[in-house]
Amino acid sequence: MVRSKENLVGAYAFLIGVVLAVVIGLFSEPLQSSGGWIYSVLVIIGLIVGFMNVGDKNSMTFLAASLSLVVVGALGSDPLKYIALNNYAVKALSSILTSLLVMFVPATIIVALKTVFSMAKI
Repeated sequence: MVRSKENLVGAYAFLIGVVLAVVIGLFSEPLQSSGGWIYSVLVIIGLIVGFMNVGDKNSMTFLAASLSLVVVGALGSDPLKYIALNNYAVKALSSILTSLLVMFVPATIIVALKTVFSMAKI
């Protein structure tokens, strides 16, 4: 099977984004003083993933998986903030979910728009 360079760039962007989101989530305390540039990098990686990684046949699978991640991340991070007052593991999980949301929301928007426009073609 021959893979195109476009899919390879998107796959590496996805892998780097997930690893970076987990690292940012684990070390969120010192990174909060760095400003928003680290989260801006996650947004840019999410845009790259949305534009380059997902083709027409994989778009529905990506949308279902990313939708579940976005819903769980958005609804699951608020209760974890109240539990995480003195628990580092729960605080890290909440930060990881937030970092993954920062990356997946732009990717999900791009893939959803691409899917809608591909469905609208006559």
